[in-house]
Amino acid sequence: MPGLALSPEQKLEIAVALDELGVDIIEAGSAIVSEGEREALKRIVRQGLKAEICSFSRGVKEDIEAALSCEVDSVHLVLPTSDIHLRYKLRKSRSQLKEMAREACRYALDHGLTVELSAEDGTRTDPQFLKEFFSVGKEEGVQRLCVCDTVGVMTPDRIQQLFSDLAGSFDLPLSVHCHDDFGMATANTVSAVRGGAREVHVTVNGLGERAGNASLEEVVMALHYFHGFRTGIRFRKLYQTSRLVERLTGVPVPPNKAIVGDNAFSHESGIHTHGVLRFPGTYEPLSPELVGQRRRFIFGKHVGAAAIRSELQRLGIKASEEQIREIFSQVKALGDKGKMVTDAEWRAIVDSVLGRSFEEIVKLQELTVVSGNRVTPTASVRLQVDGKEFLNSGVGVGPVDAAINAIRKVVEGMSNVRLQEYHVDAISGGTNAVVSVVVKLTDGRRIITARGTSSDIIMASVQAMLAGVNRFLWDRRMKNARKGK
Repeated sequence: MPGLALSPEQKLEIAVALDELGVDIIEAGSAIVSEGEREALKRIVRQGLKAEICSFSRGVKEDIEAALSCEVDSVHLVLPTSDIHLRYKLRKSRSQLKEMAREACRYALDHGLTVELSAEDGTRTDPQFLKEFFSVGKEEGVQRLCVCDTVGVMTPDRIQQLFSDLAGSFDLPLSVHCHDDFGMATANTVSAVRGGAREVHVTVNGLGERAGNASLEEVVMALHYFHGFRTGIRFRKLYQTSRLVERLTGVPVPPNKAIVGDNAFSHESGIHTHGVLRFPGTYEPLSPELVGQRRRFIFGKHVGAAAIRSELQRLGIKASEEQIREIFSQVKALGDKGKMVTDAEWRAIVDSVLGRSFEEIVKLQELTVVSGNRVTPTASVRLQVDGKEFLNSGVGVGPVDAAINAIRKVVEGMSNVRLQEYHVDAISGGTNAVVSVVVKLTDGRRIITARGTSSDIIMASVQAMLAGVNRFLWDRRMKNARKGK
């Protein structure tokens, strides 16, 4: 993915998670790229995972030797096969390419590597020449053949036909590698399997060049749900793995992302929530628990009274019908102002209507931020927690990040809360603009959204963070009180 790089430690953490997820082959990097890439591959190999560990490799001896130095199990040996690549990138003839492939395959196989021979831009390659190219690999003894839809130009019917034709010509396992330039990567990958592919190249959250690659979570569930294919993937770890990759890469998962997005099993519309409460299958094609997710009801302008009643029951809060109607009215009114109703605001409305006291456990006493052209952004906070004062500081990539890091240092012993998402929700005009910051916090089990509003973006961010932290801590305190702890 453009602009994305992972350290050896991060790669190892993801590789372990993929192995636990049940992934068969992990292409853990390209050994020729850098010393750091080789270090990552070596660490992953030494981890002793069940998965086959593979290195991406061009069809040249230098790349294969770099892979061998890392003691990987296999190489994904990639050579371009389309005329456009041969003419403009490789500047070689078809016969020269076949000889390159033969030499590279022979060298890798002679040194004990499993070889997956891959046709880059294979879907724009003359079909007859594609077979000639793969025949070279088969003659040398490669173990797998891969067709790459490098620029995502295939359609499901065309790619199914292509793989059906290839499966009739080769008795080696075929694999498919799809990109998402036209939003077709998942559909094309599934169709390739229907045509005869037995291995799929996928990435967690669909990360990859340009518009990305076929998404692991989408492909796995589509194969299972629509066609009954068994992949060996542990479905319940899909959401957990997605969030790990999101955290380590810093690339947010869009809320409307299929399977692992936060909205994938969230409902706001009164019609939808009413149906889901009666029977989840009315508006959910599969159970959120199946993929490690959970169902959420969003309390905005489209909410229905049934959802409010259900959520109050889930929280163990008793309310009269009149109080439910008042909560319903206030949520609607806030939504009509064009605002997203955060979890903290929804709970504040409930507390207000029911006359319940909400104690602000963590209070901001003082905030000092230092930032400048040649100064590392640093923030110091003085917080009062249950009447006791705590002082701490933090640094960050900017003043907001520094302030949030300082707060986290104070509260991390009490609440394992992590910032999952941050965005500026609204800004009024002028130099004295009022900024509304919305944060999404998680403790690993649930998610809470909270808002802060101020003419100072740092203060708005701190307010949002503390509102969410306080809601986590207060809910935990109330839950323990109900249990008699």
